[in-house]
Amino acid sequence: MTVTRFAPSPTGYIHVGNLRTALMNWMIARKSGGTFILRLDDTDPERSKQEYADGIQRDLEWLGLTWDRIERQSDRLDQYHAAADELRKAGRFYEAFETPTELDLKRKKQLNMGRPPVYDRAALALSEDEIAKLRAERGAGVWRFKLHQQRIEWADGILGDISIDAASVSDPVLIRADGQVLYTLASVVDDTEMGVTHVVRGSDHVTNTATQIQIIEALGGSVPSFAHHSLLTGAQGEGLSKRFGALALRDLRERGVEPMALLSMMARLGSSDPIEVRASHDELIEGFDITHFGSSPTKFDENDLFPLTARHLQGLSYEAVKADVSGLGVPDHIAEKFWMVVRDNITVKAEMADWWGFFRDGTTSPIIADDDRAFVTEAYGLLPPFPYDETTWSAWTGAVKAATGRKGGALFMPLRKAVTGRPRGPEMAEVMAMLQTPPRL
Repeated sequence: MTVTRFAPSPTGYIHVGNLRTALMNWMIARKSGGTFILRLDDTDPERSKQEYADGIQRDLEWLGLTWDRIERQSDRLDQYHAAADELRKAGRFYEAFETPTELDLKRKKQLNMGRPPVYDRAALALSEDEIAKLRAERGAGVWRFKLHQQRIEWADGILGDISIDAASVSDPVLIRADGQVLYTLASVVDDTEMGVTHVVRGSDHVTNTATQIQIIEALGGSVPSFAHHSLLTGAQGEGLSKRFGALALRDLRERGVEPMALLSMMARLGSSDPIEVRASHDELIEGFDITHFGSSPTKFDENDLFPLTARHLQGLSYEAVKADVSGLGVPDHIAEKFWMVVRDNITVKAEMADWWGFFRDGTTSPIIADDDRAFVTEAYGLLPPFPYDETTWSAWTGAVKAATGRKGGALFMPLRKAVTGRPRGPEMAEVMAMLQTPPRL
């Protein structure tokens, strides 16, 4: 059975970059009828916060990305330490005591000599007495995984065949000096014990994947199928990392972006498939194919989400927005008609409130050019009796045309701007019928 996972660290809110990872893993699981695990990588006790964990779950629920079970790494520390003991027994785990300053000096020396800045494994040469002395002087060291210095190869679901020389990679630190288990070990143990079969994540994890494959094999696990999607850039190709705080899903939600608009974009962004608004999660899943995605950096412009949101809203039935319309105070007998009138003229749902305020109270800011003021004043004197219906606009403009001789745009546009305070909007016949009070200057 296919098992995938989304493993965010609850040290902040989900942003669009995280979402691509979550969505791809979710679609793979749902398309195959498999299991999708939400795993909170919360082994960092100082930075992990419950408010972020709650926020991650709220964001996924808002998008309809349901999980089959939730796991917390903070509940699994015993399993990680057991795996560490197994690696020690196998001779694949060793303690190192270099300070950050010493490591930095080593890296600089290697670079000056034209060598890759790879950890030199000096700790492997330490005797038991030397280790005891260093522990007494410096405290506990970090624990590094001893890589077999050979090529690590896998068939990546997006990048194709990958081959990395382990000799060009430093032995990764898996446990810090303070005892904190790091992502690289915890992730491997979880993926192995939870039976994860497919892992999709950003291309910045390629080197992690290489080292994790050896750790998985050292622990006797099965290597999942890996795929590394491209990283997002801004519309001009600039990095997004500094802007991710402004691109948190909760902020996009507050700006009115609709879930299906966001999902429709992220489910195809960076692939050879067109980005089109999908009506349901099933439609997203049906057309998803991981092999259609490329490796090149993918441009993302949040402004593109708003036309997609508008198109999504245009396709919604009244039943889908009934609660939103009711919440505005629109009377039940005209609520459905109100939605049908405004849905093609809003970008986000919040704009419905402006339209209802206008229909209920009339415009407070008519747009009247100086050259049209006398014309509009005369036209308002010809308004039919209130209340209005769908025939009012035609009857009114007919009477104004007969009285003033104006026709076409010179007749209709000044009246539209005066009545609505907008140069465009729904058909004026529908607008007049929806007015709850006569227009006034």
